[in-house]
Amino acid sequence: MTISRTGEATGPAGYLYPLLAWMSPAFPIGAYTYSHGLEWAVEEGTVRDAGTLEAWLRDVLHHGAGRTDAILLARGQAAAHAGDTATFRDLLDLSLALQPSSERRLETTAQGDAFIAAVAAAWPPAGDGPPQRLFADLTAGPQAIPRGDWSYPLALALAAAAWQMPPGPVVTACLQAFTANLISAAVRAVPLGQTAGQTVQQRLAPAVAALADLALTAPVEEIGGCAFAADIASMRHETQYTRLFRS
Repeated sequence: MTISRTGEATGPAGYLYPLLAWMSPAFPIGAYTYSHGLEWAVEEGTVRDAGTLEAWLRDVLHHGAGRTDAILLARGQAAAHAGDTATFRDLLDLSLALQPSSERRLETTAQGDAFIAAVAAAWPPAGDGPPQRLFADLTAGPQAIPRGDWSYPLALALAAAAWQMPPGPVVTACLQAFTANLISAAVRAVPLGQTAGQTVQQRLAPAVAALADLALTAPVEEIGGCAFAADIASMRHETQYTRLFRS
């Protein structure tokens, strides 16, 4: 792989460098400030060690936002790649409507806004195909999505399509980053040792891979969640007395 002077990646794995940059904790979307309700689960004792953390994250992945966002990301990337504005906007609206609490809406919109702004400023896609034109229209054109109306999975979907990234690695990387961020939150809040956190990360790898495979073929009609404990935790977190995280 080589990187041109304009920042465009070329070669058989040209997407890998920008994808790794986007999924890095250093990418300026503030992911480390959100716990997805996990801080409340720690406060009331449901998550207290590596084993209970792993169980909590498996449920969030399989039955909650992990599954939902993965399918939205895959379908959004397909719509953006085809330049299908109507379908993409429908998916964006759906992604916002699915948020179960004000803090979870903040979590996805604040990160979505920050992500699309950072990509537009530092990683503008090259080319003039349908996804590049859609990126321009929805970020700076007459159809631009206003701040507060981007969800993170749809922001990533649009940027990934504009950069011609294959959906499999994008969905897998997004799920890994989501899981890693929640583990990092648990390391700080439980508290949990760094090695214990990495052990949980390793043990969840098959679940992440299986979910990514499912998301690539699942239709929009299969979007839905049943992670009530995580949803209620995000609502309870809104009035938690002492908080480290924004959600």
